[in-house]
Amino acid sequence: MTERSGSLSLSDVAREAGVSLTTASRALNDSYGVSASTKAKVLATAQRLDYVVSPDAVRLAGGRTRRVALVVPHIERWFFGDIVNGLTAVLSSADLDLLLYQVDSAADRLDFFTRLPARRKVDAVVVVGFPVAPREQERLALMGVDIVAAGGQSADYPYVCIDDYQAGRQAVDHLVELGHSRIAMIAAHDPDQPGWPARSGRSEAYVDAIAAKGIDVDDVLVRDVDWGGLNAASAMASILDAVPDNPPTAVFAHSDELALGAIRTLHRRGLRVPEDVSVIGIDDHPLAELTDLTTVHQSAREQGRIAARLVIEALAVRAGAGTAPGSVTAPTKLLVRSTTGAPRGAVRRG
Repeated sequence: MTERSGSLSLSDVAREAGVSLTTASRALNDSYGVSASTKAKVLATAQRLDYVVSPDAVRLAGGRTRRVALVVPHIERWFFGDIVNGLTAVLSSADLDLLLYQVDSAADRLDFFTRLPARRKVDAVVVVGFPVAPREQERLALMGVDIVAAGGQSADYPYVCIDDYQAGRQAVDHLVELGHSRIAMIAAHDPDQPGWPARSGRSEAYVDAIAAKGIDVDDVLVRDVDWGGLNAASAMASILDAVPDNPPTAVFAHSDELALGAIRTLHRRGLRVPEDVSVIGIDDHPLAELTDLTTVHQSAREQGRIAARLVIEALAVRAGAGTAPGSVTAPTKLLVRSTTGAPRGAVRRG
């Protein structure tokens, strides 16, 4: 059987690489019996020719691959682990396997999106926690597979995520209702995803909630750091050093990990939480309940389940059944624990 990508056939790839048709097929499908050097040569040839294994040819050879690729920038963070758990539970019940790809740098992403179309081994791709750039979208389009996004997206794919602005408002409005007006913010960005998101919904929520109280944002109380608790601890120290005579009475952190970093610094400075400074985060990280941290809950595992259902719906449409999946905004919920309280001498609003 000949597999074609447009007018290009697998025979063309084999001829260009100087191997047999069987060897080319095995190399592209990562099968046994092909040396590493030969496999590399075939893959390089397929990449140079922009050859893509035809989905129709895959079906003729035995049906769908029944595999879904999950592309994540990090696997050590709890959010991505819970996404994987949710996806796996639903996909396995639908007899679909999950292939995990980590792309934690620009070079890894370039390699993944360059090579995957020529090694078409999946029926769908789920991207988590990063935007798919136009060139990457073009590479995915070559595959002719369904794409689903989780954790935010800028491309026109079905997605599941929370409303970051709403989550931010739940957090900051809670502090305002307690009577706080001098509220610091520790924001964070992923250094591997520069410039994304272009505008942080959590930061916008902070500005709007402060403005609704009738006061201007004090830039000296705001820090934007690389993601991580230790960076937040340093940011908290920087804020306290900048305003030694008029410290904030509350801190809004973009995540629970940042919030816990801020709390460490506050404790080391001899400040009590929440008696001297209230602290709130977002996520409901596994450590949040253990440390009694006030936070805004989101379920990453449920978002994984939803993403899996979107994949299944998309595959059903491709098979001629069902309707195209829509996007889903997952709910968030304020969880008040022991790290927030009214500032000393204040009367709670509302």
